[in-house]
Order: sequence, then structure tokens, then C-alpha cells
Amino acid sequence: MTAKRQILVTNALPYANGSIHMGHLLGYIQADIWVRAMRSMGHDVIYVCADDAHGTAIMLRAEANGITPEEQIKGVQVEHERDFAGFGVSFDYYDSTHSETNRKHSEAIYLANHKAGNIAVKPVTQLFDPEKEMFLSDRFIKGTCPKCKADDQYGDSCEVCGTTYNATELINPRSTLSGATPVEKTSDHYFFKLPNFTEFLQKWTRDDGRLPVSIANKLDEWFEAGLADWDISRDAPYFGFKIPDTDDKYFYVWVDAPIGYMASFENYLTAHRPDVSFDDYWSPDSTAEVYHFIGKDIVYFHALFWPAMLTGANYRTPTSLFVNGFLTVNGEKMSKSRGTFIKAETYLNHLNPEYLRYYFASKLSDKVEDSDLNLDDFIAKVNSDLVGKVVNIASRCAKFINTQFDNKLSATCAEPELVNKFIQAGDSIIKHYESREFSTAIREIMALADLANQYIDDKKPWAVAKENPNSKEVQDICSVGLNLFHKIMVYLSPVLPTLAEQSKEFLNVESMNFDERFNVLTHSINEFRPLMQRIDPKKVQAMVDDSKENLQPTDTKKAQKSKEESKPMENTDQNTFIGIDDFAKVEMKVAKVLECNHVEGADKLLQFTLDVGDTDEQGEKQTRNVFSGIAKFYKPEELQGKTVICVTNLAPRKMKFGISEGMILSAEKDGQLTVVILPDSMVAGAVLA
Repeated sequence: MTAKRQILVTNALPYANGSIHMGHLLGYIQADIWVRAMRSMGHDVIYVCADDAHGTAIMLRAEANGITPEEQIKGVQVEHERDFAGFGVSFDYYDSTHSETNRKHSEAIYLANHKAGNIAVKPVTQLFDPEKEMFLSDRFIKGTCPKCKADDQYGDSCEVCGTTYNATELINPRSTLSGATPVEKTSDHYFFKLPNFTEFLQKWTRDDGRLPVSIANKLDEWFEAGLADWDISRDAPYFGFKIPDTDDKYFYVWVDAPIGYMASFENYLTAHRPDVSFDDYWSPDSTAEVYHFIGKDIVYFHALFWPAMLTGANYRTPTSLFVNGFLTVNGEKMSKSRGTFIKAETYLNHLNPEYLRYYFASKLSDKVEDSDLNLDDFIAKVNSDLVGKVVNIASRCAKFINTQFDNKLSATCAEPELVNKFIQAGDSIIKHYESREFSTAIREIMALADLANQYIDDKKPWAVAKENPNSKEVQDICSVGLNLFHKIMVYLSPVLPTLAEQSKEFLNVESMNFDERFNVLTHSINEFRPLMQRIDPKKVQAMVDDSKENLQPTDTKKAQKSKEESKPMENTDQNTFIGIDDFAKVEMKVAKVLECNHVEGADKLLQFTLDVGDTDEQGEKQTRNVFSGIAKFYKPEELQGKTVICVTNLAPRKMKFGISEGMILSAEKDGQLTVVILPDSMVAGAVLA
């Protein structure tokens, strides 16, 4: 028996500005499986998380929704907690970074670093929106690239030539919030002196087991370039915590977000564990373990800024960072038009969450690798492994024990060596869980399932029962089979907690912790009920369909009518008329042509990459792919960089060459098509009335 360890686990904090989707769930399910496995080993694990609730984006979203930021984040937190619970993610406490406890710790850590000489104040020149009366971050500024002169580029880098620059270097910059021309304005900003911690961080990132080697190697690029002071302040208006001793300066969201780990932990202790001391986990001499499960896109904050802030304020640093890659679906980036940008809520409306938990576990390792949710493979793996192998063991054996032996298992084990082999296999499987080699653990568990099914196939209890229904041999065979199923479910319990709980009730055992594997079952069981159904491919398709953006300009019932029922009325000169109500449903937006190219194998088509102002749940810019049959009238270079009109709420059209996600507006006269081109000053995404 290993010594009981004191462990604190956190997940990256989801931003309180959008819904949880499959890409998010990869990291949370990974952490939850590890937490459950460590608890199953007998360790004291506290698992906390919180919504990341500050920043300009949340302030603007609340403004757009006509509510306060506090109301905005409260509503999103309820949704997030519901979705995590739906997938069995077992947080002990789910908090918000907008808490007085987090304010207290943020101010204390800042003041400690200020006293230690780790804070500097410098004037910063930024672009200021005179209409919104606010400084603009790079994501809210667009203009012409100072190097290649490409239009409609964001304030930090050019997507055409790849150049990075300061927003003040943009030519003809404009605010994406108001369309106004921003002005330069100087303001004092507060900086954390990250270079003060260079030597410490170089050693810290290379400590054995602290970071994945690939991440540590990547961080070397920062050290080679030289660490720079980190701007930790933002000017009002801003939703967040004010910096002590200032009137209009706020902590940048990435200051108080990781401190939220500490605040959530303390709030949990106050509510549920008064026997545990905050300092036992966060003092510099703490022997407790602290682990952060994060995505690879936020490593720099967690591996450089966060440990430096903690050290500067005389707190301990994380034991390790566990880093996961991104999620693709069917080998491609998640897409709203293809229906593969799947929200947690949409999944739960159609499918058992444990299907996804199992599939992710079968893919995950301790490597920083991207994972792919291939929907066909997902269906095949779950149906084959969980239903065809694991649950099949129980269903094949239970009916004989229930109906012919009064629910009683054999008093002695007929195959002690085989059962012991399954028990001993746990040593390796548990080690794989601890090292986060989940895919290896799953392979070994499924190998046991194959052995169990082979045993049943060889012994053929149905054939023996046909000759003698009450034969003790039948009871012995099925008792062995259910013992093997019991061990398998013990090993799968961190991945499939609901199925494990159902199996615990069926097998009439008190626990499914790892030590339970040593228990050879010889008692009475309960009546078997179906444990898991096969995935119906139609339900997966329905989930995908429900995940597609609703781009239809007409209602669902009209869209489902047959062609005969929905044939348009025609007048005598064959022109088609629609009512003003239908026309009002057509949405037209200003679109910037980022790319325009010929389509190989289609002489009439041009392929456009358009910016119509779309963003994903995190506010990152999303482009649209549109095909237009105007190659006869235009060369690609004639439309590259132009501002056009795109009809954006048409249903995506699947074509031989790809998906078309809209229509470019043009006018026809005497057989000549002319694209409607707008002035370059028009803002992408603006809706045209």
C-alpha cells in the first residue's frame, strides 16, 4: 500500500464568454480521469476549477446583451457547471475568478512583488477609440499591413505576409467596435519584471518531471530571445480588479486568472474542509502536490509568468504542468458549417457522455499531441469495445446466475489462476493511469476483455446448460466470467464512472476502487439490467446536423417540405417573386476578400476566403469559404483585397471542391455579371439593411 498523498488538481479556467465544446472537454475529461484514478488508489485529491470571468470581451458581450458583466458571468457559469456535470467531471468546487477571495490574493501577490522590486511603471502609447472612449487591444483594431499593404489586418500581425507589428504601425487603422479612426494616446502601465526571474525559470522549467520535454525545449526560445517585462495592467473601462493605489488601472485578466486556482481552493476549504490549511498546500515548504491540466496554447502563462509571480510573492510553484494538444474532428479543425463544432450541450442531447470519455481515454497519453475525434471510428470503437466486449461478458453470464441459480455465484472460484491473472494485471494498468498513459491502460484492459470473452466462448455455458440447466459447471463458468467482468470494470471505473456505478449495484459490491480487484466474488448478485446500448449512427448524424449553424433563411418546416410543395410561384415572364417577409430574412454583410483563387477543374468558379466578422467562442477571427461562378468575368487579382457583399445566412452548400458558406452579391445586365464592390473603409461584418 502506497503512502497517502495530498494532491491539488486544477484545470485551465474556461472563459465566461461562451459555451463548452468538444475541444474544451478533451482537457477536462483527461484531468477528471486522472483525479478519479488517484482517488481510486487511496490518495486525498482536491479538484477545483472556476470560470475566468474578467476582461474587455466579457464587458462588451454584457453590453451587447443589455446586462451587467456580473449577470453575464453568472449565467455562463450556470451553463458551464451543468455541462461539466453532464460529462461526469467531478470538481469538488467550481468557482469564479470574480470573487472577493480572488481579489484578496491578487492584491496580496501584486503588493508582495511590488515590495520586492518586481513591478515597474512605464508610459505606453496605444490606440484609443474616441467614440467608445476606451483603449483598444489588438483584436479590436484593423487596418492595412505596414509591410505588404494587405487590407483588413488585425493590430498585431498580418495574415497575408506573416509580419508582426505594433498596432500603432497599421496604416489607416480603425476600431472594429465603432468603425471610428483611433487616435494615439499615452497611458502609464504597470509591468511585472519577468527578467528578474530568468535564472530561476531556466532551472524551474528543466526540473525533472516539471514539464514535458517538448514544452521545455520550446520555452528555450524565450530565454534565447531574452525575457521582457510583462504588461499586467489595463486601462478603464475594464471588467476586473483595480490595481491597488490606482484609480483607473486594472489587473490584466491573465494576472488574476491563475490566482483563481488559489482562491477556488481556499473557498472550497472554507465551505467543506476546515480541517485542511491553505498554507499546507501553498507555502514554500509545502509537501503537498499541485498539478495544472492545461492546453498547449496557454503554456507560456503557466510556465513563465505564473511561477515567477508565485516565487516573487513567496508562494510555492506547481509540482507539474500536464499539457494536452488540440482536438480535431474527422481530421480537420472544428467547423460550424460542417457541424463539427459540437457544443457539450448538443452532444448531451443525443449521446451518452461515457462514449466520449472512453474514446478520449483511448487516445490520450502523456505526450503533448493533438487528438482527432473521428466520428466513424468513434462509433466503431465504442460499439466494439464497450458493448461488444465488456458489457457482453456480463450479459452472457448474468442470465444463467439470475434465472437458474437464484442469483448466487459459486462458493469457490473454478479458475483461480485466470482470475489471479486479471488481478495482477492491475499493477501495470494502475501505473499507466498514474503516468497519464490512458491509451496504454485502455489497450491492456481491452486485452483482458478479449481473454474473458475467449474463456466464455471456449466453455460455452449455453451448451452445457442445454444438456443440464442446473449444472454446477454452468454456475462455475458464469461465476468466473462475472469475476473477470468485475476486475475489468474496476479498471475502467475512472473512465466510465456511471457504468462502474451501475456495475457495482449489479455485482452487489461496496466499492469499485482499485483495491476492490483483490476481492473474488462468491456472494449473491442482483438482477442484471442492460448496461449500455450501441451507438446509433443516426444519433451521431443528428448531433452533427444540430451543430451546423442555422443558415437557412426559412423556418424548419418550410425547409423540410418536398420540392413539389415548395415550388415557387411564377409569373408569365418566368421571373420568381418572393414576399417582403422572406426577403427581410436574407442577411447581407460587408466582407473583405482575404484570398481569391481559381478552382482547379472548374473553369467557371472562383474560390474566396472572406472575413465577414465571424468569431469563435473565444473571440478568435473565423473566415468563410465561398465559391462563386464568376471566373468568366473576373481574374482573381481583380478581387483580391476588395470589399464585397456576402449573403451569410444561406445553408452551406456541399460542392465537389468543398463547402460554400455564402454567396457574393453581383448584378447582371446583358449577360455581364458585375460584383458589388464597396469602399475599403467599410468594416467587415457590418450588416447591410
